[in-house]
Amino acid sequence: MKYKLPRGTQDILPEESRKWQYIEAKAHDLCQRYNYKEIRTPIFEQTDLFARGVGDTTDIVQKEMYTFDDRGGRSLTLRPEGTASTVRSFVENKMHGWADQPTKLYYIGPMFRYERPQSGRMRQFVQFGVEAMGSADPAIDAEVIGLAMDFYSELGLKNLKLIINSLGDKESRRNHKEALINHFKPRINEFCKDCQTRLEKNPLRILDCKVDRNHELMLDAPAILEYLNEDSVTYFEQVKTFLKDMNISYEVDASLVRGLDYYNNTAFEIMIDGDGFGAITTLSGGGRYNGLVEEIGGPATPGIGFALSIERLLMALETQGIELPLEDGLDAYLVTMGDKAKTAAPKLLHQLRHEGLKVDADYLAKKVKGQMKAADRQQAKVVLIIGDEELATNSVMLKSMATGEQELVSITDITDKIKNYKSE
Repeated sequence: MKYKLPRGTQDILPEESRKWQYIEAKAHDLCQRYNYKEIRTPIFEQTDLFARGVGDTTDIVQKEMYTFDDRGGRSLTLRPEGTASTVRSFVENKMHGWADQPTKLYYIGPMFRYERPQSGRMRQFVQFGVEAMGSADPAIDAEVIGLAMDFYSELGLKNLKLIINSLGDKESRRNHKEALINHFKPRINEFCKDCQTRLEKNPLRILDCKVDRNHELMLDAPAILEYLNEDSVTYFEQVKTFLKDMNISYEVDASLVRGLDYYNNTAFEIMIDGDGFGAITTLSGGGRYNGLVEEIGGPATPGIGFALSIERLLMALETQGIELPLEDGLDAYLVTMGDKAKTAAPKLLHQLRHEGLKVDADYLAKKVKGQMKAADRQQAKVVLIIGDEELATNSVMLKSMATGEQELVSITDITDKIKNYKSE
């Protein structure tokens, strides 16, 4: 029997995983600079968490979740996104009572959505996300957007485009909802069944429909910016001012609504301009979600966040021909000559690794020539050769792979010698 990958998943092999490790390290470093702390939540949660948090009118909840009953008959779902789980943990662990507020968290981990696999969009994918809860200050909106932009730019991406919009507060959204219903209702029978279902409950979702996006009523649908009250306008203007002060360019797009029900006020997407990236140009998105904490059972707590796909980031890097500065090769490769040297090798390898060096040796009984070829393939900076003579004098023959020069070095000095070659 042959076993194959489940559709929409991938094996990340060692050469590729090095890129993931570099990107994840960049995310950890950046979040530390912004004073965001890592959180790790379960891969599966109660199904109702996502129905209430993400929104039961979204495509994610209606069509894309991996849901199953456990042996106790409880309905569980593999997490399709990270915000709902993070907010659940915020409420359950009473983080709103922590001394330092707002609570600033980030996560990196796999998410699951049952959708048609395509380039940069998998059924199992990895998200890096940030959530800041406890502050309604527009400055933290700008901070979260700035963190996302910094992440991409520090990895070398060019031609980034920040799109922002305001979805308004509850009053603004209520007025906009009424306008949308009045706009679409006379001809709602011309739209897909999903849009018909969403008309009364959440007509904003109609604007995000992929099936009817070219319908003529979409072109002149009421824009949320026309229905913002004074408070929402002031808030949005403050966010834009902070972005300008931070030298972050942006474009306002009144049609940007995002794909999740919990967003209000600030919404944003980061896109990439240029050929070769396919039809889907969005790299990441996020926004403010005041009200979500209460929806999940916590106290009134404002929040804002974003999430991005590591897979789409890697696509963008490849499209722009950006090579990550990965550290290649071993510090040293140990070549043994004779049975005594082979017996002595594990001790020396263990010692060098304890000194923080990347070293390896042959485990297939290759001849010296084969061992040297292995050292070259693994881009070792130096080769350490030991035989009977070296063992007798407690020394190692060190050979530079760059110059071919050789020197006899005492075992006690070998670590410093290798580190010298490494620094050069």
